[in-house]
Amino acid sequence: MDGAMSQEEINALLNSSTPPAEGAVEQVLTDEEKDAIGEIANISMGTAATTLFSLLNRKVDISTPVVAFAQWSDICDSYEKPCVFIRIAYTVGLDGSNILVLKENDVKIITDLMMGGDGTNTDGELGELHLSAISEAMNQMMGSAATSMSSMLNKVIDISPPQADLIDLQETIDESAIDEFLSHEFVKISFRLEIGDLIDSEIMQLYPTSFAKEMCTSVSKTMQDDLNATTAEPAPAPQQAAPQPQAADPGMAAPNMGMPMMGAQMMGDPNMGMQGMGMSNMGMPQMQMMPQMMYGQQVNVQPAQFQPFTGNIPVGYGPENIDLIMDVPLEVTVELGRTSKSIKEILDFTPGTIIELNRIAGEPIDVLVNGKYVAKGEVVIIEESYGIRITEIIK
Repeated sequence: MDGAMSQEEINALLNSSTPPAEGAVEQVLTDEEKDAIGEIANISMGTAATTLFSLLNRKVDISTPVVAFAQWSDICDSYEKPCVFIRIAYTVGLDGSNILVLKENDVKIITDLMMGGDGTNTDGELGELHLSAISEAMNQMMGSAATSMSSMLNKVIDISPPQADLIDLQETIDESAIDEFLSHEFVKISFRLEIGDLIDSEIMQLYPTSFAKEMCTSVSKTMQDDLNATTAEPAPAPQQAAPQPQAADPGMAAPNMGMPMMGAQMMGDPNMGMQGMGMSNMGMPQMQMMPQMMYGQQVNVQPAQFQPFTGNIPVGYGPENIDLIMDVPLEVTVELGRTSKSIKEILDFTPGTIIELNRIAGEPIDVLVNGKYVAKGEVVIIEESYGIRITEIIK
């Protein structure tokens, strides 16, 4: 029969587990949703770049994102060397996770800058120290990005501490062991990362398709709520006509008219103005009260009274007051010397390592009381204990 479906087509339609045909996944996200995902990623990574700049004290530029669909084989082809997968899970506001992919050498440069280096110490293998440092950097970066998303989506969004793993894409890896959504087609957002003249590379964010649609839905809902709130605002009330001035009653005084008249008369001659107003015998305090009295308010205004300054204020306390704190214990510290070391040098400490201090042999050592430098002295041995002999009191 013409137009009838075959049994195979009916089975394919009823079997929901049948994977979609090639190219069908492209229709999962519309062009508007792709644009929304790109805008969310652009704002989030822009905030993250600012945070990374504060951590590294280097100029950080992250380009406009490119949104596309990808599979695990695409990621393996894009990154030839081992790379770092950083998993960020959303715990509040959104239900899902995404993966940030960084190249191994980029992670070494970033962690070296975080530890006070110049970004050139990239020799050696990537270890737990590098992974911990990049996890902390991503925690702060994606935390600030989550704050930006909270403002955009109009709800609180929070993340769990990121987890960093070194993945060798040249080896056969079960992608589901990293994250289940990598076994299917997912959303890939690519950025170009530039850090000074040290890094000019590409980083990627990988999203499950369902998580991307959830973010798009949240953005659409927020925009609709804002639109509804704008249209629901009541129209401004029409302005009322200004009241017409009423005719003055001859039997009533016009208090407001007395102020300009008084001011005009007093500008010419104060005494004349006061006599013309019938106030020639009023004192200055009474004249100060007159504006309030004319409006029916009586305010008692008086000049301020101040204590005279004298020079007989006691300078210090009597010697008897020191007895109150005689039993207060203070911590006395003897400092042999100091030095500064980088994190790398401290991690290389082993039993037997000699640390050179900034003090010459035989030079007096410092005595501190509660952290305050008070005296100098020399080391002595009392039976089997060390002691210090005070040689100078610092004034």
